[in-house]
This record gives sequence, C-alpha cells and structure tokens, in this order.
Amino acid sequence: MILVLSGTADGRLIVQDLINHGYNVLASATTPYGGELLTRHGAEVIIGRLSINDMVALIKNRHIKLLIDATHPYAQQVSENARQACARTQIPYLRYQREESSLPQHPLIHCTNSYEEAAQQAVRHGKVIFLTTGSKTLNIFLNTARQHGARLVVRVLPEPEVIQYCRQLGLSPADIVAMQGPFSLELNRALFKQYEAEVVVTKNSGTIGGTDTKVAAALELGLPVVIISRPRVPDNSVTSRQELLKKINNERMLHRL
Repeated sequence: MILVLSGTADGRLIVQDLINHGYNVLASATTPYGGELLTRHGAEVIIGRLSINDMVALIKNRHIKLLIDATHPYAQQVSENARQACARTQIPYLRYQREESSLPQHPLIHCTNSYEEAAQQAVRHGKVIFLTTGSKTLNIFLNTARQHGARLVVRVLPEPEVIQYCRQLGLSPADIVAMQGPFSLELNRALFKQYEAEVVVTKNSGTIGGTDTKVAAALELGLPVVIISRPRVPDNSVTSRQELLKKINNERMLHRL
C-alpha cells in the first residue's frame, strides 16, 4: 500500500493517478474538508495531523511500502516528519514538489527568505498589507503590522476554526477575506482594489497555487509584491505527476506495492 500525504490539489490528482493505475492508496489530510475532497477520488482517507510517531505506527500497522509526500511546498515540518518516519521504518520516501512560478525581473518584486523578513519588507512598502500566505504564520505579520501602525488584510480559508483564530488575534471582520483559491487575475485585482492594498505578500506556490495571477494583478495596479522564497528542495523530489508515476513503475519497489 502507498501512503500519500496530501492537502493540495496536486495531492488529490496524484491519489487519483495511483488509483487509476491499480495501486492501493491510503491518503492523509489534515482537515475534514481536505479529507472530503480526497474521498471523492475514491481513496481511503485518514484525517488529522500526524507526528513522527503517528506516521511510524501507521506505516507499520497498515504495511505501507512507499510514502509519497505531496504536501504544500512550504509545509516543512510535515515533510521532515515524513522523512524521519521513512528512515525509521526503512521504506522509500518520494517528494512531489510542484514547480515554482517563473517571476519576472521587476522593481516592485521583493523576494525574501523567511516570514519574518517578509513582514519587515511589507511594512516598508505600504500601510495596508494584503496577506495571502494563510493563517499559520499570521501572528508574525500581525505583530509587525501593529508595531508599525499598518493595517493587515488577510485572505484565508473559509474554515470556522481559521476565522475564529483570526478573530482571537484581534482581526476585525472587515480585515478577513474568507475564500478558497486559487483566484483569477480579475478577482485578485478586484480584491486588492476593494481593500485599498498598498503591498501584497505571497508565497511562490506555483501556478496551481495562484502565484502567477496574484503577482500579475498586483503589478497591474502598481503594487509592491513581497514573495517568500521556497524552502530547499530535497534531492529525491519530482516535479510532475508523470515523472512520479514513471519513478514508481520503473523502480524495484514496484513489486512490493
């Protein structure tokens, strides 16, 4: 059986590919909504965050022969847990890493290497920050914005716990945009204008993550864009679903799955 750590559109497509090729698949999602989307593809799904020990137990109990990490490019801790769990149980680990968006050379684009650096860059470039990096590092940007008298508008998933977390941090409903992406250039442009954004913050999540349309919309409006660069890509990663399937089919691990 193959364990797929999902949570992205890529992960759902990989699960579907594997099922179509006759593999037994167990898919993991952190949220009930993510699990619901995976179930639609006909996969067996487990829901919840997995520690290293959770993964090790799951691999042993379900006789997992291969782990495919198809989590978000910025989900570093989950990927590290998965690598360690595979090392402990001596099964192969494959990382699917979607390709980055090719960014234009532009004076309004500012690349950074951490969330903290991005927050500092954002307050230098505007007093109304439109944050599109999710809720996990929201407190970093909110604290920096408050220290510099800036307004933070956040676009997050429309999950009750996420909105509750935003409210607990003191964000008003007027500064919370609860929508699921990715978004078109036109919608990004309309939202940036509606909230009078002066600077946009994003990750380089690739085309499937909507980076291209966010950047294009911001540049059309003459807005600075602060981009958080991706973590280092592991050596044993693949960047396409076709490459992933070929690797699984061609390697000696095939007869074990």
